[in-house]
Amino acid sequence: MSNGVEWALHGCVTLSQSREPVPAARLAELHGTPPAYTAKHLQALSRAGIVRSTAGQVGGYALTRAAGRISVLEVVRAIEGHDPAYRCAEIRQRGPLAVPGERCVRPCAIARAMADAQAAWEAALARVSIADLAEAIDVDSDGTAMLDVRRWLGAG
Repeated sequence: MSNGVEWALHGCVTLSQSREPVPAARLAELHGTPPAYTAKHLQALSRAGIVRSTAGQVGGYALTRAAGRISVLEVVRAIEGHDPAYRCAEIRQRGPLAVPGERCVRPCAIARAMADAQAAWEAALARVSIADLAEAIDVDSDGTAMLDVRRWLGAG
């Protein structure tokens, strides 16, 4: 998984704390990322319908819906795509002990285990929202992180 997922999640948490659109340059500054890198991931989030951009003097990015209605899985998929982490290459059909294709009527035990793991991972990420992350980050910081973010955004 790319670092873009981490940034995108932090970016969405940040946007969840603002009542106004946040300029991409301001998000890049807050997270210490290059502006072009930030813009690339904001575009992916926008294509996925997670954020929207507004132009003009007070333009920037905002979440398209309440943070409690945006799952971590949606953000991961926006950045990484929908392809599973594991792709079976049917190795069992190769080499000196190859299993004939006609005997491979269902995925092998390895592919099934990996598919089960993928499903569990996706289900876990689908249960966590951007609002949940913001709340947990705040708990981890003894209740100061989101206040600090709101103040920082307001100072810009």
